[in-house]
Amino acid sequence: MEIVKKYRYAILMGMDILQVIISCFLVSLFLGSSFAITANLSLSIFAVIVIVHVFCFKTFHLYKIIWRYATVRQLMKCAFSEFVAETILYLLLAVCTHKLPPLFFVMEFNILTFMLIISRMVYMLMIAYGADIRKRMAEDKQRDKARTLIVGAGEATKILLNDIYSNSHVIYDPICLVDDELSKQNRTLHGVKVEGKIEDIPELCEKFNIKVIIFSILTIDNQRKKEILRVCSQTNCFVKKVPNFKDFVEKRENIIKNIQNVSIHDLLGREPIHIENDSLAGFIGGRVVMVTGGGGSIGSELCRQIAALKPRQLIILDIYENNAYAIQQELIRNYGNNLRLKVEIASVRDISKMDLIFKKYHPEIVYHAAAHKHVPLMEHCPEEAVKNNICGTFNTAKLASQHGVKRFVLVSTDKAVNPTNIMGATKRCCEMIVQVMDTISKTEFVAVRFGNVLGSNGSVIPLFEQQIAMGGPVTVTHPDIIRYFMTIPEASQLLLAAGSMAKGGEIFILDMGDPVKITDLAKNLIKLSGYVPGRDIEIKFIGLRPGEKLFEELLLNEEGIQKTETSQIFIGAPLNIDREKFFKQFSELKVAADKNDSREVCKLLAKLVPTYHQPEEQLHVTYKNLEDNEGDDKERVLA
Repeated sequence: MEIVKKYRYAILMGMDILQVIISCFLVSLFLGSSFAITANLSLSIFAVIVIVHVFCFKTFHLYKIIWRYATVRQLMKCAFSEFVAETILYLLLAVCTHKLPPLFFVMEFNILTFMLIISRMVYMLMIAYGADIRKRMAEDKQRDKARTLIVGAGEATKILLNDIYSNSHVIYDPICLVDDELSKQNRTLHGVKVEGKIEDIPELCEKFNIKVIIFSILTIDNQRKKEILRVCSQTNCFVKKVPNFKDFVEKRENIIKNIQNVSIHDLLGREPIHIENDSLAGFIGGRVVMVTGGGGSIGSELCRQIAALKPRQLIILDIYENNAYAIQQELIRNYGNNLRLKVEIASVRDISKMDLIFKKYHPEIVYHAAAHKHVPLMEHCPEEAVKNNICGTFNTAKLASQHGVKRFVLVSTDKAVNPTNIMGATKRCCEMIVQVMDTISKTEFVAVRFGNVLGSNGSVIPLFEQQIAMGGPVTVTHPDIIRYFMTIPEASQLLLAAGSMAKGGEIFILDMGDPVKITDLAKNLIKLSGYVPGRDIEIKFIGLRPGEKLFEELLLNEEGIQKTETSQIFIGAPLNIDREKFFKQFSELKVAADKNDSREVCKLLAKLVPTYHQPEEQLHVTYKNLEDNEGDDKERVLA
């Protein structure tokens, strides 16, 4: 078959010349002895007949058609080109006084057309048969391929299977399909049978010894997708997925190379927050926006989303030049000269440098994401947490007020609620700074509070992935520890929304959905990687880290809750804070931090943030709250 492919042009042309000669011979036989070849068909006329036919066949591109994929339209081209050839021959031979009866041309047209079409169909069958032979020969190598179950029997799977079968280097061996649609049960798609429904996946994986599951459904809501993937995670198979709808459309010519691993984001994913882009564009568009900590995981995503809203200028401020450089280059690649972009390497602790930056750019909106966030490290270095988080926030907020910034948005955390660690206490203090500043400034100060962010720097997910890649163990601090999770784009979108709807003094809170048990998270990650928890990868409990608590909260007991026009965003009511007392205690704390007196810093921070408790104290309170609310964390937090 490879020889046929290599010399297909010459083979087809030679086959056509032979068919022309045979058709002439057959016609002469049908017409009888009165029309003998020797009498009326000289070699020169034979040559003319052959040349005219080949000329017409080439003119109508019969030799450029990929006959393996030919349709009726291409076959009709054969008939039409033959009709043109016979017409030219009749006229040409009539002019040259070589008398051949019209019946000759009519009969040759019918015979040769039939032969042309049949020969093409035979050629098509030969190519298909050759492909089938190659497929059967490849079956000997199937042991090296992964037995694969595909979820979904729609258009995406049709394209996926076609790509698998046309690529000899693919590692997947499709064994069966599953689909919930009743009309598809027990039917086949590209020779692969629909063996059952979604709920049958664990049983089918065991029955057919499946090693890989590919999720191949494009149009599905996040909740249903999450449910299906959780069923898949009950198996010991690697779980993969086709690209999302946009990428699938763009890469449909080579889907198999773009198969992705299913991530924990897919298992935890929720329906996206719906915020009108028009309102965000009206708020951001045409304004000078500054993002502190703009190179971090949240800060960089903020910059991406802000850039798409066409600000007059975007200023990225960060102390770590590598991160700042990375987001700068990404935005330059994506927007070029359409985005006025400036990057400043500076620390929010350096008030004189920050003052110069405010004077230089006159930002109208500031998103303050710069902070130290690692809980255990801040327990060890409380004075650095105070200098960077509290003093850095105060410096930036003070300068925002002095330079007439319209709105200042603080990135906060659920760890600020009843904090049991230094980091959380400093972020609660930052929220207090924002609420105090809002009462004495024309700038509108707000804070946005949310839980853990999937994939952020220091997040548990990358740590688990690294530990799995190294063969384990996966380390979890406590069997009962739970956390709220959201994605980086969600967090950034909330921050932008808060900026657009704020009136000043609010703490915006996202409905984080249901809490996730970290032990379950670890087990799911291990399963998605194709391993069995406890057998292939061990889960090891190492104890709570310094300052860590089992359950995070989103609201202080004193805070009320208000709904906004966006169903997943809430507002915690501003608290009454004694300004004079706050600034006096803040000054004392700053002096202790500048002296690097860790013990005094912790003591003064506890005075400044009354809700700051040791983890042991808070653990007792939290367990009692959980019992009182029958374990319904969402109601406890947002009711």
